[in-house]
Amino acid sequence: MKKAIEHLEVELTKVRAGRANPSMLDAVKVDYYGSLMPVKQVANVTSPDPRTLMVQPWEKSMLHPIADAILNANLGLNPQNNGDVVIINIPALTEERRKDLSKRAKAEGEHAKVSIRTARKDANDFIKMAEKEGLPEDDAKRAEEKIQNLTNGFTTKVDAIVEDKEKDIMTL
Repeated sequence: MKKAIEHLEVELTKVRAGRANPSMLDAVKVDYYGSLMPVKQVANVTSPDPRTLMVQPWEKSMLHPIADAILNANLGLNPQNNGDVVIINIPALTEERRKDLSKRAKAEGEHAKVSIRTARKDANDFIKMAEKEGLPEDDAKRAEEKIQNLTNGFTTKVDAIVEDKEKDIMTL
């Protein structure tokens, strides 16, 4: 259940909220001498202000491949190469785009809830097996109640995380 929460938090960082965040480029792979490497392994990615990302490659020859990789990643970003660094201006989100991102955040929350419920089912199945092997019925009931309480707690945590992300997305 903890892993479902951790995965949700990682996935929600990929949903951009209108502010520049270096993790937005985590999925971008650059052709580095014949092998695909993540951008952060060939360059320093920073966010000097809320609307700009700056990618400073460790080798000047990587400027064009990095810019091409960002364009080809279909992130809706337009990199500009000034000869030293790649600068990416993050456009402001439209109301329609904000609603789409909010829906995506809710969908990620639902995936996390499904994972939590799957963990609950696995734990309950384990208890039923233990009950068949001699676990007292009272202990089994108490364990199932504990599992349900854990599930409720983690589900509430998912709801709170998704709600915070939605607020973040919808604020201008």
